[in-house]
Amino acid sequence: MGCSKNRVDSEHLLRQLQHRGCEISPEGEDLVRGGVDEVIINTCGFINDAKEESIAAILEAVEAKKQGYIKRIRVFGCLSQRYMKELRQEIPEVDVFEGILTFDNTERLLTTPSHYAYLKISEGCDRRCSYCAIPHIRGPHVSVPVEKLVEEAELLACQGVKELIVVAQDTTFYGLDLYGKRRLADLLERLSLIRGIEWIRLHYSYPDGFPEDVLRIMAENPKICKYIDIPLQHSADKVLEAMRRSVDGRQTRRLVDRMRRMVPGVVLRTTMMVGHPGEGEAEFEDLLQFVREYPFDRLGAFKYSEEDGTWGAAHLRDEIPPDVKQERYDRLMEVQSAISEKFNVARIGSNERVLVDSFSDGVLVARSQGESPQVDGEILIGGENLSGGFVPAALVGKFADVKIKSAGEYDLLAELI
Repeated sequence: MGCSKNRVDSEHLLRQLQHRGCEISPEGEDLVRGGVDEVIINTCGFINDAKEESIAAILEAVEAKKQGYIKRIRVFGCLSQRYMKELRQEIPEVDVFEGILTFDNTERLLTTPSHYAYLKISEGCDRRCSYCAIPHIRGPHVSVPVEKLVEEAELLACQGVKELIVVAQDTTFYGLDLYGKRRLADLLERLSLIRGIEWIRLHYSYPDGFPEDVLRIMAENPKICKYIDIPLQHSADKVLEAMRRSVDGRQTRRLVDRMRRMVPGVVLRTTMMVGHPGEGEAEFEDLLQFVREYPFDRLGAFKYSEEDGTWGAAHLRDEIPPDVKQERYDRLMEVQSAISEKFNVARIGSNERVLVDSFSDGVLVARSQGESPQVDGEILIGGENLSGGFVPAALVGKFADVKIKSAGEYDLLAELI
């Protein structure tokens, strides 16, 4: 459950179990078919929606166990780390509750398509954003040594991985604890030298202290995707201060300007939060105006929820009604919907290099450097574009050149060149 960082943990665990002789059944297989010895659930405990999703998965497994379809249930991860005592009391049918598991091995059993993989470069976080419980759950920031990451990436490349998606709680903090300075740019350079790796994509950057050498290498190195996922959360000074984000609205705007100036054509993905304590109507209008003036290719949003163990839960009162949060969320996403469609329409007629992710129902699903898997839109290639005697499924996991023919709010339609 949860984020791509959890996925990496699960993949390390699965490889260890496989080495011990376990047979792995893919996630999503129908539990009621029976014959399963143990179900393992890696939980998320970040926000209310994620916690509810994890609980629902646990209860589904419990029901399957009661019906005799599975024998044991093991739960680990963020939610279990955070609420282990309560979970043991409320769901005694679970055989084992564990917290955060750590893995020293570099081998993984990929749960993504074989041509892309996530590379987790650090664990934990030293920042203390008001709404975030990750430092409380995962502990302080700990970087993985460069050499170990290169070894892991080389193993992934040998398995056919062509795209690395670099993730951490804060990727821009990488290296400070080990080397006394930020080493993200150096790491990206080392990864780009690995044979077989064609794209390297950067996720989960933090605006405070964003290293400019990362922008320089992104502009110069063709293997580094001109794509940055940088959750900004807000634009109003009052809210950013209440969030303990270490940047104000002016600094945020200057950073976005610098990114676009230093990396022409960069695709920026961000996340915004609505309904944080201190956000009045004026602050929310500031956010809307910011999104209009600094339009983002990709923008997601979520509503503030008070989380145990956070600075906000201890010091701020969540006084904004749920219906107001929802109304602000809807207004923000309505603005972003028009922006997303405008960006996509501007790509009609362009030729782009894409990586093909899958083929089903007569349609190839692909992505350019501007789309990250699972979170962004897709480029769809189908119909007459797939005639000509070749087998479309053979393109899965390979690069192709396409021409964009039409566009919607999120997805684009293209033809093979």
